[in-house]
Amino acid sequence: MPFDQLKRREFISLIGGVAAAWPLGARAQQPAKLPTIGFLGSTTPSGQSQWTAAFVQQLRELGWIEGRTVAIQYRWAEGRSERYAEFVAKFVRLKVDVIVTVGAAVDAAKQATAVIPIVFAVAGDPVGSGLVASLARPGGNVTGLSLQNTDLAGKRLELLREVVPGLRRFAILGNIGYRGAELEMNEIQEAARKLALEVDMLEIRRAEDIAPVFEAVKGRADALYVVPDALVSTYRIRINTLVLGARLPTMYNFREYVEGGGLMSYGPNFADLFRRAAEFVDKILRGTKPADIPVEQPTKFDLVINLTTAKAIGLKIPETFLLRADEVIE
Repeated sequence: MPFDQLKRREFISLIGGVAAAWPLGARAQQPAKLPTIGFLGSTTPSGQSQWTAAFVQQLRELGWIEGRTVAIQYRWAEGRSERYAEFVAKFVRLKVDVIVTVGAAVDAAKQATAVIPIVFAVAGDPVGSGLVASLARPGGNVTGLSLQNTDLAGKRLELLREVVPGLRRFAILGNIGYRGAELEMNEIQEAARKLALEVDMLEIRRAEDIAPVFEAVKGRADALYVVPDALVSTYRIRINTLVLGARLPTMYNFREYVEGGGLMSYGPNFADLFRRAAEFVDKILRGTKPADIPVEQPTKFDLVINLTTAKAIGLKIPETFLLRADEVIE
């Protein structure tokens, strides 16, 4: 065979070999898929901004930097619980590595998948509601942080009595469509009976129910106890406006309501809970199974008072009470 023809054959073989090998090399150089967190917020981005920021910051400190070492898919239900199933189904289709959410959304996530790990940053009674088998041994694919709401009801009522002289009758506002809120409302009633306090129940299921229940209780109650959930949190400004109009001293479970004009709150620090939820996610992304991560409980509690609101409703807060507060908003 002539030398030049032989060289042409070798050249063609070489080019063919390179062409065949190129896709494999290109695929090998493509960046690996980042571990992905499905973050389902029950309210709005602005409504949970402090909690989300605490979560992301703690992830960063643990080496999970959004966009570089981890991806986060955010979805916001805006207080509409009927959207939970839709968003969780999306996470399942995306094959996220872990789902992070709160409250009633955890139930939707558990119903949608028994495989993808689920971390609840906030849950009222995870054992009683069937999310986990026990706090020490959650089992299954769900774990997180329990709020212990039922253990705090009596303490909140005691605090309310301290700032409302002659408290005899109060109202409880809560979304009866959320099992966690219903359980807490029952516990508050039980605590009220022990303190010989009368109770009016203000049951809501949607935003349109809020204004009418305030009309029904006007002039009947000395104070109000608001039970939080996604619906109540989304419309907390509307609730606070109605509270001010009715001049009702109001107890909430966490500080964000007081920052929005509520009188006072006592309960777990939610930003701290979301920071700790990031630690759960870190363990899961590094290979630990949710079933082997015990459910934890709050360790940081805050008493927050809004003095501007107290003045607006004509309530004098004792100086000794203010000194005990973790924060006084003026």
